[in-house]
Amino acid sequence: MGRIWAIIERELRRFRRSPMLIVVSMVFPIVQLVVLGYAFGGNVKHLKVAIVDQDHGVEAIHVRELAGAASSGAHTIDVIEYPDEQAAITDLRDGRINGVLTIPNGFSRRVLAKADPHVALIEDNTDNFVSASLAATLGGMVSAYGQPAGPPRVGLAPRLDVVEVYPYVPYIQYLLPGSIVMSIFMMVMIGGGIIFIDDKARGLHEGYLVTPITKFELIAGFNISGTIKAVLAGVFLTIIGSLIAGIPDPLAPLRLIRLFAVIVVTAFALISLMFLLMVRVTDPLLPRAVFGVLNTLLYFPSGAVYPQQGFPGWMQVIAVVDPFTYAVHALKSLLLKNTGFAAISYDLGFLFVFSAVAMTAATLLFKRTL
Repeated sequence: MGRIWAIIERELRRFRRSPMLIVVSMVFPIVQLVVLGYAFGGNVKHLKVAIVDQDHGVEAIHVRELAGAASSGAHTIDVIEYPDEQAAITDLRDGRINGVLTIPNGFSRRVLAKADPHVALIEDNTDNFVSASLAATLGGMVSAYGQPAGPPRVGLAPRLDVVEVYPYVPYIQYLLPGSIVMSIFMMVMIGGGIIFIDDKARGLHEGYLVTPITKFELIAGFNISGTIKAVLAGVFLTIIGSLIAGIPDPLAPLRLIRLFAVIVVTAFALISLMFLLMVRVTDPLLPRAVFGVLNTLLYFPSGAVYPQQGFPGWMQVIAVVDPFTYAVHALKSLLLKNTGFAAISYDLGFLFVFSAVAMTAATLLFKRTL
């Protein structure tokens, strides 16, 4: 144990002498969390909708009033009156407006005759998110138009009542677990893999190899020192990120203990993976080259930014063996649902087994030669 601790102490002393490395490793995930969380998490507002009233009847005025109410309420749409449909479509194609709501001639007469009245929405579908928001808003408005003023005495059709188990989760809170795992991974890459290869290229490992230290003690020393550095980054982002994202009661002691356990296990799993990948590498440029590939390959399939149920089959296969998947799931359970260890036992078990397999393989592949 004394030999392992000597390696850990040397690595941590070296880490302490690189303050910029520490700052960059911890600040980048926070910047990513804030920018991505607010860039993708907001509701679409102020979509410009042209209303072309070709009917001018009483019922058409009712539809325009509903559109005006939707505009002044949630501000999802801004209504602009157009006298001519062709001019509105021209502006739609030129990108000046997002949609055209046309009330056709004879609409009021059809409403009174109950002869399938309808209005038309022409939208720019090159942006799927905007077009879906527009269709949902105006679809809800038209549905509300057909409802009676008072509640019916007898229900005409079954309805779905939605009950939400947890309070509303903003996207920045949804993104936080992935950002914590990313901060751990960045520290593993920079403070573990890159420094390991740089030291090897400079010949610093020769000092270890002339001692009677075993391969297991070397790998264990590097893994534990890398885990300590990654845990510091993970704990820092968990606390600061929770305060920024507005996680309810973020400093509850029991929750912090559970989060710390997940961070430690995740850091050890990722540093074990890193040494498995770098154990035979000698070129200092290679870790930097594979950083972006690993980042993409591990982060995005994990469900950190989008539900895995929407992934194609090959991507779901990657997610099954990706340690990010289980770390993100465990952190989501603790941060967003405030669950206990029972809900994350499978995640912790996978990360333990993954760490053991990766560290064993790295020890076997390590060459105790210059």
